[in-house]
Amino acid sequence: MKNGHAQISLSEVHESVDTNLSSAPLWKRIFSFFGPAYLVSVGYMDPGNWATDLAGGSKFGYALIWVLLMSNLMALLLQSLSARLGIVRGRDLAQANRETYPKYINLVLYLLAEVAIAACDLAEVLGMAIGIQLLTGIPLLYAVLITVFDTFLFLLLQRLGIRKMEAFIICLVGIIGFSFLTEIILAKPNFGQVAKGFAPYIPGNEALYIAIGIIGATVMPHNLYLHSALVQTRKFKKDSNGIKRALKLNLIDSTIALNLAFFVNAAILILAASVFFFRGRTDVAEIKTAYELLNQFLGTKLAPTLFAIALIAAGQSSTITGTLAGQIVMEGYLRIRINPWIRRLMTRLIAIIPAVIVILINGEKNIDSLLILSQVVLSLQLSFAIIPLIHFVSDKTTMGAFAIKPLTKIAAWLITSVLVYLNLRMVVEQAAGYFATSENVYWKAIIIVSGLVFVALLIISFAYPIMSKRRRDIPEVHAKASGLQEIAVPVFRKIAVALEFSEKDEKLLSYAIGQAHEHTSFVLIHVVESVSAKVLEKDADDLETRKDQEHIDFYVQRIIQMGYQASGILGFNQRAREIVRIVKENDADMLVIGAHGHTGIKDWVYGQTIDSVRHELKIPVLVVHV
Repeated sequence: MKNGHAQISLSEVHESVDTNLSSAPLWKRIFSFFGPAYLVSVGYMDPGNWATDLAGGSKFGYALIWVLLMSNLMALLLQSLSARLGIVRGRDLAQANRETYPKYINLVLYLLAEVAIAACDLAEVLGMAIGIQLLTGIPLLYAVLITVFDTFLFLLLQRLGIRKMEAFIICLVGIIGFSFLTEIILAKPNFGQVAKGFAPYIPGNEALYIAIGIIGATVMPHNLYLHSALVQTRKFKKDSNGIKRALKLNLIDSTIALNLAFFVNAAILILAASVFFFRGRTDVAEIKTAYELLNQFLGTKLAPTLFAIALIAAGQSSTITGTLAGQIVMEGYLRIRINPWIRRLMTRLIAIIPAVIVILINGEKNIDSLLILSQVVLSLQLSFAIIPLIHFVSDKTTMGAFAIKPLTKIAAWLITSVLVYLNLRMVVEQAAGYFATSENVYWKAIIIVSGLVFVALLIISFAYPIMSKRRRDIPEVHAKASGLQEIAVPVFRKIAVALEFSEKDEKLLSYAIGQAHEHTSFVLIHVVESVSAKVLEKDADDLETRKDQEHIDFYVQRIIQMGYQASGILGFNQRAREIVRIVKENDADMLVIGAHGHTGIKDWVYGQTIDSVRHELKIPVLVVHV
């Protein structure tokens, strides 16, 4: 874990994709921008959408397709605003919030964002588990526990780089799209009746609840955080023309990706309507029920199999992007960075706990109602991401000529107003229903207080950026380059070198000496990792320890012969811990350490020494690739 002040989103992959390919073909230059929106789009077709789409289609036919279309248009506008923030200001939404709102508001916004991510991951856990159960027949509880292991897949993809991760996600999106295209062909819907579903109409209160769930499942708050960071993985010219080009190509990328997501959502709703609603099965609100009836109504086992495969693909793709969003939120608001796989494991366990509790208490019944509830929770959090976003991209001080135009601003605030109204209406109606049927004063008081806090937060998030007169330390879009007159070249008095006792040590020592001056002293470090050293540590006296002591003494003498002061120290057992301890105890002001470039599984086998060491030390660490 590291509490730092770096202001770079997803630092591991920041500007890792170079789009300045002047000698490359035009298509390659264009496609170098494409990718971020596909990672975002999977959040718009995750298993939470399936539950709301199935419920909407089976209960109300095609009547709620217009809600999907409206949600998709909302998503396209909002995601383009999110991308604009990242491209123009080089800030993700969490970082921009931290720089604008006071600490106590940021803490609340952070907690709400984490709740949204947890709710999203809950839907992904349940969706993947249901898909695994449908294909294998194992109990749902075991399937839920199996989803923990996708943490390892995330780690592997992260090590391969952002482009490989994007390619993997696009493959999963392709599987989902192909599966539902096949399902629609098999279902043979009446497209004339489908067209009537685009006329706005809410059949009743239950339809309103599902419609808000659809909006919550479609326009997701964590995707706004995610998109503003993912666009920063592209390296492009930061002049006016470069920014305009990046904005244009990212809008095209978003339009294509989100339209694919709309197709998937519409296909699920149309499938549910044509197969269930028009055959009198308006009670099909559960994924497992839909799976079981597809074979019966369509007369082929291919339909339910594709349904389950697509469900697993949707859950797996969404869970990867949810982890990235969690990393962005934590680093942006708290400036705390933890290893991504630990973050992934934390997020997954937080989602698994409520799922396991519900299964243990209620069995496997009403799982889909939990999916729909998770999407309603997402919808309630949405306003707290949208309102600050619109403020930021409207601010001419920080966005300059790239601040959004009045017409776009009106559309954005209109969308926000609709969402806030629908959320408040749903909360009031649900609360009124509970008040009419319950005599529990305690829970009534909690509902009232929560509602007041919800409204107060909405008002503060809207009003604070307007009323605050104190300008925070926010960089301009094109900050003036400062002079170099005040740069002070550091002088290191004591340099620590972590040695391996191999042919690579010569390179490490040469780099260390390159940082030295005539009065610099060196602390040579080697960690003994023999069996006895792991058990006895400094009391070990085996052959390896004695040989290592001879090696380090030899190196010390060579350094002294070169005219420098030097000492050699052996550590024992855990390499990273011992290096940090010796560096601190000897008050070294620089560390030189070698990196082998291990990735994926090898990184687990050989350890993540460098990450652990640099997070623990407050001095410069020179990493030499050996």
